[in-house]
Amino acid sequence: MMTELAHLYQRDLAKLVEELDLYPDEASLWGVQPGIVNPAGNLALHLVGNLSLFIGQELGGIPYVRDRPAEFGRKDVPRAELLDAVRATAGAVQTALAGLDAAALKRPSPVTIPGFPEDANVEYLLMSLYGHLNWHLGQINYHRRLLSPQA
Repeated sequence: MMTELAHLYQRDLAKLVEELDLYPDEASLWGVQPGIVNPAGNLALHLVGNLSLFIGQELGGIPYVRDRPAEFGRKDVPRAELLDAVRATAGAVQTALAGLDAAALKRPSPVTIPGFPEDANVEYLLMSLYGHLNWHLGQINYHRRLLSPQA
């Protein structure tokens, strides 16, 4: 299971880099339309914060200080900075997952997240975080195609 999870995280974080690269310009990363509250830039910052904290720090012991309000409040972060942050997060995720074995998956989750069952284990945490990553990755893909149909 660890090999599969590591592969899925690596694949989808690489896809996140690809999606951010496909925007025609930096301004479009931050564009909004009626009904779109969070542009791709903020969703990318949010994924970096989420995965760096819950996987990198909590499971891998990689220090990280999360500023969740800034994930949604910062605007016009240069694309290069976003890409560097996503790549660093991908590295932290891979390092953290490489340090876990099958027995670690059955340990209690080190964090409590709203909606988690009381007996949530690390496997449940990792599957939930993967779903969260995939959900926002889909939003970014859709956002890009809405704002830049030719990209």
